[in-house]
Parts: sequence; C-alpha cells; structure tokens
Amino acid sequence: MMPAWLDTLASLARDGTPAVLVTVTAVRGSTPREAGCKMVVTADAAHGTIGGGNFEFQSLVRARALLADAADAPVAAEFPLGPALGQCCGGHASVLFEMVRPPAWRVALFGAGHVGRALVNVLGALDCRVTWIDPRAGEFPPTRPANVVALHHPAPAACVAALPVGASVLVMTHDHALDFDIVAAALWRADFAFVGLIGSDTKRARFVSRLARIGLGSATNRLMCPIGTPDTGGKAPAEIAIAVAAQLLQIRDALPGRVPSPQVASVTACSRCEVASCTVAEATAR
Repeated sequence: MMPAWLDTLASLARDGTPAVLVTVTAVRGSTPREAGCKMVVTADAAHGTIGGGNFEFQSLVRARALLADAADAPVAAEFPLGPALGQCCGGHASVLFEMVRPPAWRVALFGAGHVGRALVNVLGALDCRVTWIDPRAGEFPPTRPANVVALHHPAPAACVAALPVGASVLVMTHDHALDFDIVAAALWRADFAFVGLIGSDTKRARFVSRLARIGLGSATNRLMCPIGTPDTGGKAPAEIAIAVAAQLLQIRDALPGRVPSPQVASVTACSRCEVASCTVAEATAR
C-alpha cells in the first residue's frame, strides 16, 4: 500500500497545490515521534503529524514560511526540544523541510488512441503535469499515472483556451478534422512552448495550406509535424511515444529559467527566541 503522505502529495500535485514535506530525519533522547515520520503541510492544512505540541507548531510555522517565500532549497533544522521549545520530553530532533511544487512543465495531450496511451505511460514517469483530452470517454484506461488528468470533452478544441501559458501541446486524435480544429486553436495563441501534430509531411502540407486560408499562414512555422526526435525508433506506438517524449524533453530543457537543483540549507532552533527558523548566525546576533 502506498504511504498516506505519498497519496497526499499526488493529490496535491493533481490539484496544482504547493506543499512542504516535513520529515523527522534523526532523534536523540526522548522525542514525540520516531525518525522517519512525515507530515505534509500546505498554506491552509496539515496532513499527518510529527508529534504535536510546540515542536509540531514551530515546524508548521517554518513550513508555511517556506511556502510564503516561494523557497526552492530544502532546509534542515535542529530542534532541541527542551531548551528551545519548552517540551518536557527534552530530546533533540533533526527535521528536513522539502518544498514540493507542482511541476512547472505542462503537457496537453489531445487523443487517447494507441500512441496517446503509450505516451501517457512514458510521461507518467517524468516530472510533468499532463492534461489528457479526448471526446470519447470510453477511450481512457481505468487507471492512469498520478500526474495525468483525463478530460472528456465533446469539443476538444474548446479546451485550448484554458491551457496554461508555456504548455507543450500534442495533437493526435482519431479524426483529422478534430486535429485541424485543435491545431488552429493552438496556433491562434502564440504562448505555447510547442505545438506538435502527429502525421506525415503530406499531412503537414495539407494542414499548412488550410491554416493559411484562415489567416494562420505565418503561424505555421510554429507547427511541428511530424513529431518525435528524427531517426528514433519505428512505427510501433511505444517507439513513437519514446521519440516524442525525447523531443519534449529537448524543448523543456531549452526553455529559459531552468536552474540546477538547490542545496540544502541548515538552521537551528534558537534557544533565545524559540523560533525554529532562526539561523545560528542570527541566534548569535540576538
């Protein structure tokens, strides 16, 4: 069975809610909970417990401060429970605060056919959020990766307007007319990272001609068709899915603003001010 905190994080990710995962990493002496216990904290809720009392309260304060500051780096904090927090157990707890943000990488996938299902399985293992759209409700499999939200809509092109800025849009429905309507809606917007259409060079030429007739001629240079990294795999759905996912990763990695993972900061609860977010240097200054 999946631990409750993993279920909670998966649910929050689907909802687009940032959270902090609070983990007791080590304990010495008498403490409210054992090492390894976890709590998931959002701006207005807490799921699970690391032992209650002032120790947990100060941990909640610290976690919500990280959320409010939009922090990226994990933070390791030390809690001397007796001198700093006035808890009679008097032990010592080490706590790690990890920001868990919904992935910034968004993918909108139109079409739940063989390639769409294969691609969802590949994207399900990546750090992205996928909106999967098809007019045929029965085409979605009964189980899907946690980062995939399936949306049944009779007019998929109408969903394009609500997609987030910077999303990668992939079009591979069962119907060329639907494909055209979705591609046209996507190209009317100029704020997507990628607009890709499954098909051949011939399909692209036909779409480009039709798109030009409705005023999208200059926008067709933003349409990628065929899709997938060149000379990768064959025509099997799984192989196409891998090639397309590789192309999406290339697009993602080329976007501005991608930075290396931050290092873990370290803080210690201050015995003078009893604020768990006070750093050692700040404590000395006080």
